[in-house]
Amino acid sequence: MDVVINGEHRQVKSGTLLELLAELELDPRAVVVEHNRKIVRRVGLGDATVSEGDAIELVHFVGGG
Repeated sequence: MDVVINGEHRQVKSGTLLELLAELELDPRAVVVEHNRKIVRRVGLGDATVSEGDAIELVHFVGGG
């Protein structure tokens, strides 16, 4: 299905936000997810379903010094 991730159209499998993060090889503990303009807490990632045309913003934390 077609969704918009960080402003770019991408083809992804259907499922939950948690499954999407796994597909993108992102650790849910190191990502903030905004789904259709609402922040989704980590505990809710497995409950939020991704649908055609959804807008998803991902902020990935990177450690460093």
